[in-house]
Amino acid sequence: MGLFMKLIVNADDFGYSKGVNLGIIEAHREGIVTSATMMVNMGGFAHAVELAKENPKLGVGIHLVLDCGFPVSQDVPSLTDEQGRFRRGQEYLSSASSDELQRELTAQLETFLGAGLKLTHIDSHHHVHAHKAVLPIVLQLAEEYRLPVRSPWTLNPGEQADWPQIRTTEGFSHRFYGDDLSVDTLMSILKEIEKAGYLTTEIMTHPAFLDEEVLTGSSYNHQRTRELKILTAPQIKEYVQKQGIQLVNFNQLG
Repeated sequence: MGLFMKLIVNADDFGYSKGVNLGIIEAHREGIVTSATMMVNMGGFAHAVELAKENPKLGVGIHLVLDCGFPVSQDVPSLTDEQGRFRRGQEYLSSASSDELQRELTAQLETFLGAGLKLTHIDSHHHVHAHKAVLPIVLQLAEEYRLPVRSPWTLNPGEQADWPQIRTTEGFSHRFYGDDLSVDTLMSILKEIEKAGYLTTEIMTHPAFLDEEVLTGSSYNHQRTRELKILTAPQIKEYVQKQGIQLVNFNQLG
């Protein structure tokens, strides 16, 4: 199946911090990362935009955020705590104002477009786009802006029939994540995808260099440097080439 398989290797959290941004660019230039998704509400956003413009072969989508940092919109009280930050976790989303969710997610998309980048697709931080209160809004935005979406149906089986017009990949793997990752882990994921026979698949990744923001703000920190090492490993690049796997981004889904 390798000769026909298109693989998107997406790095989440572009824009989180300079360390994350530089790690993603390294994984793109020296490894197999083809795509990244941008957090427009975080401190490294402007830096990520600069890097994206310097690396036009990297497809850049949006990483919608509802549970980290501050919102882009003003006056969205059902989404924020006393400090004005997004509420923690996702339990609050079920009772959040649908109008405020719509306004905030639209504002994040427009902030991305205002930076002058081509928007390739939509996904989200901690998969909030797959939440039942959020998914209809995201799919409506995907239709309106004519964008592919990270497959929420892998996370919510049975939903896809209602939205057949939304473009996504056949397969999606979130297995490249955790404390015990190795080259063998990624190799086994690639072999699983080939065995499944998917023509288009996305693998979610989180490469980064460590900086203060990552160390103090994210519980997933040292693991990101491990991901970076694996994603740039010669064995992985050789395997992808040998199997004829086409490394693409969401612009090249067809």
